[in-house]
Amino acid sequence: MPTTLTIGEFKARLSDALALVEKGETITVTYGRNKTPVAVFAPPPRAPKRKLGLLVGKATVRISPNWKMTDEEFVGS
Repeated sequence: MPTTLTIGEFKARLSDALALVEKGETITVTYGRNKTPVAVFAPPPRAPKRKLGLLVGKATVRISPNWKMTDEEFVGS
């Protein structure tokens, strides 16, 4: 549920307003007699969940049981 505050209300209740945004609410700040919207505060977009196993059934990796690598080869020196 979006909340609308004037600039004065927003300044006076900044901590409360940010707490609401942290909970997922959107706050619109208005200015002047006409209460023109000048800013919108909203929570940041959430990162999409990564899908694991995109190559299942498309690729395989097999390591030979007698495969060996020295420390120098591993480090690249």
